[in-house]
Amino acid sequence: MTLEVRIADPSEYDEVGQLTRGAFDAGAYGPTQDAERLRQLTDAAGRARDGDLIVAVADGSLVGTVSLLRPGTPYSRQALADERELRLLATASGARGQGIGAALIADALVRARRDGAAGVVLDTGPRNVVSQRLYHRLGFERVVERETTVVGRGIGRLAVFRYDLTRTGVRVRLVAPHEYDEVSRLSVAAYAHDYELSDDYRASIADVASRAREHEVWVAEDLTDGSILATVATPRPGGHLSPLGAEGEVDFRLLAVDPAARGRGIGELLTRHVIELARQRGADRVVMNSGPRMLAAHRLYHRLGFVRLHERETHVVEGGVLLAFGYELAAPHVPAVPVTQGASA
Repeated sequence: MTLEVRIADPSEYDEVGQLTRGAFDAGAYGPTQDAERLRQLTDAAGRARDGDLIVAVADGSLVGTVSLLRPGTPYSRQALADERELRLLATASGARGQGIGAALIADALVRARRDGAAGVVLDTGPRNVVSQRLYHRLGFERVVERETTVVGRGIGRLAVFRYDLTRTGVRVRLVAPHEYDEVSRLSVAAYAHDYELSDDYRASIADVASRAREHEVWVAEDLTDGSILATVATPRPGGHLSPLGAEGEVDFRLLAVDPAARGRGIGELLTRHVIELARQRGADRVVMNSGPRMLAAHRLYHRLGFVRLHERETHVVEGGVLLAFGYELAAPHVPAVPVTQGASA
């Protein structure tokens, strides 16, 4: 799927309105018969006058939309003077589960940041739990003290979420589908910066989409501008990424830091994230393989308390034997060193 996120063309307003209505008809509250609500859902032109009417187009078809509204305009109901507001996020029924909503919100955050907004706010019905999980995953925070709007038609008190665009530091989170290509390019660039890559290894590094479907791909996001600085892959609970992983162990692979972001401790941040993830899952040990020429990575692992697992180093690769490292989770916890102000996992 080739996805394009952009501002809607006026010729698409009718289609955007119908897509919005169809998506909300299929949502948690079902179709509405309220005339005013129907007008809001279908009035794409009105939302375009109030701000940015954003659409997602996949292979030539309209598959999603969201409105990024200026405060004080008719369709805005939560935004303060220094904020922008998201309204009416909608994905076509046949395109759900493909990261369309995340791509639309990511684009809206870029636009709001570019406009100089301090935050992006939205409200949503309490039964819209799928959307609320998406907002939490993307870094929005619940703002209970602003939840004063009660809507009839069986909806109730609206939940309010806000994304703080003034935050700094680095946040570790799961990759979103619309970021697969970006993380693929970053990963290949990181490894190719230091090593000569075979075609097979390059293809394996680049296949972020398959890893994300089968396992977990984490990214380190710079909160200042939303850019992705680094990535690492871990298995889902109970699984393994490679033959190295054994019962009671969490293995990780393909730790990659954008060459332009090196020297900021991002690799250490992601490695510590993996260690903490393994602790949370009740594992006994964290393990990983590393190529014999990856000397900077070896220094990082030794500094954090990893030790060589010589008995598991049986696979020969170009340049020598594939090294194995392990971190015993029963060992004393290594205090984290802050990477940047506001860093969190």
